[in-house]
Amino acid sequence: MNYLAHCFLAQANSESLVGNLLGDFCKGVDERALPEGIYVGLLNHREIDRYTDAHPLVLQAKGCFSAQRRRFAGIALDVLFDHFLIKNWHLYSDVPFVDFKSQTYQLLTQSSHLMPEKMQVVMASVVKNDWFSSYEHVEGIGFALDRIAMRIRFRNQFAGSIEDIKLHYEQLDEVFLQFFPQLLVFNQEKGSS
Repeated sequence: MNYLAHCFLAQANSESLVGNLLGDFCKGVDERALPEGIYVGLLNHREIDRYTDAHPLVLQAKGCFSAQRRRFAGIALDVLFDHFLIKNWHLYSDVPFVDFKSQTYQLLTQSSHLMPEKMQVVMASVVKNDWFSSYEHVEGIGFALDRIAMRIRFRNQFAGSIEDIKLHYEQLDEVFLQFFPQLLVFNQEKGSS
C-alpha cells in the first residue's frame, strides 16, 4: 500500500498516522524509543504490507506487467491502489474524499515534529503539492511512478509502467475491488492502529 491507503487504514490521530507512514522512513530510527502509538502504527504498516505482498490477488495482478517491469510491479500496484481507492472511495467511506484529504493533511502538518527529518520533508511535499489529488488521475499515477523510477539507484525499465497499467486498467481495478475489502477485514480483525 502507498501513502493514501496507509493513512486510510490508520486511526484518525497523529501518532497512528505517523506510525502508519513511518514504515517507509524508519531507516536509522530507534524503534524502541518511539512513543507507543507511533510504534503500534509502524507495526500496523508492516502487517498491512506483508498481507498485501503475499495476497493471491496481488500476486496475480503482478502478471499484468511486462517482464522488464515485473520486478517493480509491487511498487506500481501500491501507487495504483491509491488511485483505485479514490476512484471507489464511496464504497469504503462515508466521509467525502476531499474532507478526508483535508483532515489528513492537517494532521500531517501538525504532527511533523513526530517524524524523522526525511519523512518531514516528504510529507511537507505531499501536503504542499497535494499528492493525493494527483492520484485521482491515471496521468498522475504515471508521473508518480516515473519519479520513483528516477530514484532507483540502478538502471531499470520501471519508467513507463503506466503503459502496462493502461493496458490492464479494468482488470487491475477489479483486482482492487476484490482485494481491498479483504484488507479492510484483516485490518479490523487485528485491530487497526
